Amino acid sequence: MIRNVSIALLATALLLALPHPALADLKFCNASQSRVGVAIGYQDADGWATEGWWNIASQACETILKGALPSRFIYIHAVDYDRGGEWAGSNFMCSADKSFAIRGVQDCPKRGYKRTGFFEVDTGEAQEWTVRLTDPDNKEANGQ
Repeated sequence: MIRNVSIALLATALLLALPHPALADLKFCNASQSRVGVAIGYQDADGWATEGWWNIASQACETILKGALPSRFIYIHAVDYDRGGEWAGSNFMCSADKSFAIRGVQDCPKRGYKRTGFFEVDTGEAQEWTVRLTDPDNKEANGQ
């Protein structure tokens, strides 16, 4: 019986020691002092898509998409829930006030959605990426 337990433990140890495939995810880390809401946009094999909202606590990280990134360019819009303000850009896509998954970026208001500015992130063909949102006055964290 002890021999069977030893073999089982050895087999488990060997499985844990084997290399595991790297996980490829899109992660967000909220380095700000506020809770934030995050929406993303991307182009995949089926066309343009936007999704949101993920709520991320201050000083926390969350995986937004599991698996390989859908495209090289990811578009982001984030909202500061506690102090107001947003991280936005000039790439306009569709969004909604509540949880959403929208296909297409044209005629947002005509389709009942908001026309929202997203900023572009070039992941350089990476399979996984982490976006770090910081307070606007944190020059060190923003790389300035």
